[in-house]
Amino acid sequence: MDKETNGAKKAGGFGPFQEAVNQQAYLKAGLLGFAGAGKTYTAALIAKGIAGRLKIKKPVFFLDTETGSDFLVPKFKEWDVPLYVSKSRAFTDLVDGVKAAEGNAAVLIIDSISHFWTELQRAYMKAHNRKRLLFQDWGPLKETWGQFTDLYLNSRVHIVMCGRAGYEYDYFTDEAGAKVLEKTGTKMKAETDMGYEPSLLIEMLRDRRENQDKAVEAKLWDHVAIVLKDRTSRIEGQRFVDPTFENFKPVFDYLNIGGEHVGVKTDKDSTKLFAKDSEENFYEQRRQKEVLLEEIQGDLVSAFPGQSAEDKKIKTDLIFEAFGTRSWTAVADLEISKLRDGLDAVRKKIKKLLAEPTGGKNK
Repeated sequence: MDKETNGAKKAGGFGPFQEAVNQQAYLKAGLLGFAGAGKTYTAALIAKGIAGRLKIKKPVFFLDTETGSDFLVPKFKEWDVPLYVSKSRAFTDLVDGVKAAEGNAAVLIIDSISHFWTELQRAYMKAHNRKRLLFQDWGPLKETWGQFTDLYLNSRVHIVMCGRAGYEYDYFTDEAGAKVLEKTGTKMKAETDMGYEPSLLIEMLRDRRENQDKAVEAKLWDHVAIVLKDRTSRIEGQRFVDPTFENFKPVFDYLNIGGEHVGVKTDKDSTKLFAKDSEENFYEQRRQKEVLLEEIQGDLVSAFPGQSAEDKKIKTDLIFEAFGTRSWTAVADLEISKLRDGLDAVRKKIKKLLAEPTGGKNK
């Protein structure tokens, strides 16, 4: 390692880059599935498993949009895990609920995130007297939804989020050359990008199996969990029948429990890139540079409008005195501050030359 690289490392990193460490101290899980797939009960089992492994005993919080918590009360009493419930579909209660859970709950269950997304859209349409959403409405909606996304990723609390499943569609061309719409898979019914946020994403299915008792002609159902995404890669793609917390424990064991948790830093943004007076606003800086270059040229031409060799020499001499170069291309590449200083120098020199009896020209 060379001296420069070693010095940067000793200073703590390279610009925005620091040596990598595990900064995921809280589980951020998502479960999606159709009705009866076992989302709510599996979420409860995961919450119970996490609560049982934490040294500090805290309750499980449940943001309930479907009354599923009512049917879990006996189970949580059996497990000796306190359960606190908030029944609402308002997006504002979702945001407040995550904030309340942080520091007070062992785990937060959200069931179903789909209802909160639907309510936010309805609230927006009501506030703007809309019967349907227009293209320009999605920007403000997504920005508002981002309040929850930031909390979901960065909050210091384990979150298990359930969402209803919906089908994904895409167009294909059939043998006759006609475009047909076909199902291509399933996704979580929520804001379009929500499925990308969980570090553990599970699809719940109801899988029919034959009854082994030949005397009874019946078919039974298994609840099946398929791990669609696991950022630890420990259980990626695995399939669990009637899953329990133990199936997902390898992901929990990876977490930096008790350590620092950093999801995505949100205390810094790029607003300065668009602020009119910001030196980091590329377009504004380019515009200001164009204005300064035009003013320099304008002042030179106004003072010495001729095309004679003498006028041209005076102008190039002024440029050289102000900027140290006779190349206009080199002048155009200078920083704005140097262009401003040069413009002042050009104007002062022009004023001085024009005040002379010869107007700055030789007799």
